[in-house]
Amino acid sequence: MIPAPVGRRLVRLTLGLVLYAISIALLVDAELGNMPWDVLSQGVARRTGASFGTVTIVTSALVLACWIPLRQRPGFGTVANVVVIGVLVDPFLALLGGLGDLGLPLRVLAVVVGIALNALATALYVGAGLGPGPRDGLMTGLVARTGRSVALVRTSIEVVVVVTGVLLGGRFGVGTIAYAVLVGPLVHVLLPRLRVPGPDDEPARTTGARTLPDEQDRAPVS
Repeated sequence: MIPAPVGRRLVRLTLGLVLYAISIALLVDAELGNMPWDVLSQGVARRTGASFGTVTIVTSALVLACWIPLRQRPGFGTVANVVVIGVLVDPFLALLGGLGDLGLPLRVLAVVVGIALNALATALYVGAGLGPGPRDGLMTGLVARTGRSVALVRTSIEVVVVVTGVLLGGRFGVGTIAYAVLVGPLVHVLLPRLRVPGPDDEPARTTGARTLPDEQDRAPVS
């Protein structure tokens, strides 16, 4: 498999991170429940008076610091994840301000669009192959160090994050549950289709008339 040009991967990464910030803003402003980590960010923001974006950057940086004892190595995309999403989410929240005042059907639509955009965004930036997000790396690092399953580690992290966020005043609701249930399967479908080949990829397998990369048979980390 011929590696994709770096420029193409950077475009995928950038587009993915921008869409990710939009998806966060949609769910937060719909007021029907945030993504798990955003429950925590909103709770901290309400307690400290800092902006949502500022808290997102600080939280991401702290999570990234946890990579050190786990011996995880960040990539360019990891750092970009921290900066781009954190910087853009406040302007998008300001742009969307007022979704919570709309009728329930439009708020539900905002949640549905937000979850779909988040899955697309995750597939784009993970598929770019320039480094996982801070939270993804924390999860995979703990899996490697503890030997526990991805499902157990991810669920444990998100339960702790959500409970802490709720206690601080973050919003948990049907949107949070819908995100937890839907985003994994959506990313699983989208990632093999949006993944760009990197320099370390093995040659693709050929099955009949179709050529399938090995990655397609593995569940993606969202």
